[in-house]
Amino acid sequence: MTSETIISIFLGIGLAASAGFRVFLPLFVLSLSAYFNVLNLADNWEWIGSIAALITLGVAMLLEVFAYYIPFIDNLLDTIAVPLAAIAGTTVMVSTVADLSPIVTWSMAIIAGGGTATLFKSASAGTRLTSSATTAGLGNPIVSTVETGGSFMLAIISIFIPILAIVLVIIILLLIYWFYKKLRVRSN
Repeated sequence: MTSETIISIFLGIGLAASAGFRVFLPLFVLSLSAYFNVLNLADNWEWIGSIAALITLGVAMLLEVFAYYIPFIDNLLDTIAVPLAAIAGTTVMVSTVADLSPIVTWSMAIIAGGGTATLFKSASAGTRLTSSATTAGLGNPIVSTVETGGSFMLAIISIFIPILAIVLVIIILLLIYWFYKKLRVRSN
């Protein structure tokens, strides 16, 4: 496995984690990066860098970001966003991984990309549900702002510094584990 392949895996996992916070934002950042030739996509995925994809993903991203600022609509959106995050995580992973056989690429994309995005989305949906229950939805815009900012920063870091992105993903996963472990102890 070459260093380019490893970096592309880190890039894919970072973007997949970003998709766990906002489904369309990392896809838009990936599209923008491909459009401006900041990175090369895997064969058959160059269409992500097209004007049509850029506009479509940009509109979808804006609608998603603003929809999360509407209390209780955001919770409803989370119910459909969890499976969409899995698809987005798989998509960004398969479109960025370089120099691997299709079976390895797709397996990694489904497990690492889709799995990471689903885990991050499930954790953020749980955070929003807790915010809705404890603040009657008044705290949800703060949660939405943090998630959108986190998604954007993680997507940008993934594109430009994939090694840092994978470190951040590991740290966030450890924080999620610690948080849920703490909740479990409190509930017993």
